[in-house]
Amino acid sequence: VPDGMGLAYVTAARTFLNGPDGNPLAFETMPVIGYQRTHSADSFVTDSAAAASAWACGEKFDNGEICYHGPDGTYPRTLLELAREMGKATGLVATSRITHATPAAFGAHVVHRDCENSIAEDMVTVTRPDVILGGGARHFDGTQGIDLCGGLSDNLPSAISNGYEFVADYPDLLTAIDAGTDRIIGLFTSSHMPAHMDLPPDLPTLAEMSAAALDILEEDKDGFFIMIEGSQIDWAGHANDPAYLMGEMIGFNEAVQAVKAWVNDSPSRINQTLIVVVADHETGGFAVNGPYGTQAQAGVIIEDGWTSGNHTAIDTIIWSQGPGSLALGAALDNTDLFRIILEAMK
Repeated sequence: VPDGMGLAYVTAARTFLNGPDGNPLAFETMPVIGYQRTHSADSFVTDSAAAASAWACGEKFDNGEICYHGPDGTYPRTLLELAREMGKATGLVATSRITHATPAAFGAHVVHRDCENSIAEDMVTVTRPDVILGGGARHFDGTQGIDLCGGLSDNLPSAISNGYEFVADYPDLLTAIDAGTDRIIGLFTSSHMPAHMDLPPDLPTLAEMSAAALDILEEDKDGFFIMIEGSQIDWAGHANDPAYLMGEMIGFNEAVQAVKAWVNDSPSRINQTLIVVVADHETGGFAVNGPYGTQAQAGVIIEDGWTSGNHTAIDTIIWSQGPGSLALGAALDNTDLFRIILEAMK
């Protein structure tokens, strides 16, 4: 999930990396391309909570809801929960707090995205992904106050009692993998991860977290489901900051390269793995306005234009490959992805 990424983001990043006639980004090589509508139940312009919940649960939700119907308190099961019921391993990886809206939609059921302590509790006691990697330690280590739902932040003891091995930096993550851990929670920062270009060497990139997650999840012979989010692409859009945007697009592209390298490592993985790359919404109304009258160059940020500091309502592109991907090569609603991915998992 490249959160907030519109098609102009792809043009700008590809040109910055490889020039106007250069190689495509990693996800652009996927053979099946479609697009999706993004509106939520109560707003033409969605937020990440409602958009990710539409994927995770196959229904429209109000902005702010995390796979949870506010008035009656009911909720459907998520793709992650359904995968677990099939005996598959599951994982969540993000460069935001792991309790932020997009990963939360797959791993929790709460009335509002700001209930991050409650989201953390759901993750380690109810949905229990085998791999949890990202930021957000403050919602697990007892340092955050009570959230809007009354949830407490001392959730790490529950995680450990439920079999999670806790790590806080990249070297410890690698050590845990080498030791054969099969359930891990990596919380590398108190809040969000640093921007991709600012990461210190002791913290993992999105590509490194993705590769680590695959090392663990691939041990389950029944297969796995994982959601990987390049969270801060969206924040660069909110800030109308093209330099920040290029860094986050580079980090996301490297993560897709890592996933594709894992898939391409064996014919069975190629035949049995569905990869879907899709943004929950577009952010900023980003446009590539130039250069006009001269050619763009690799390493030079294009001339940018923006219509907003918020999300927009335009459709977003779906790139995919693998079993079930042909159904994604169409004009779809975001709720359709739930049905298509679920069918591929069966």
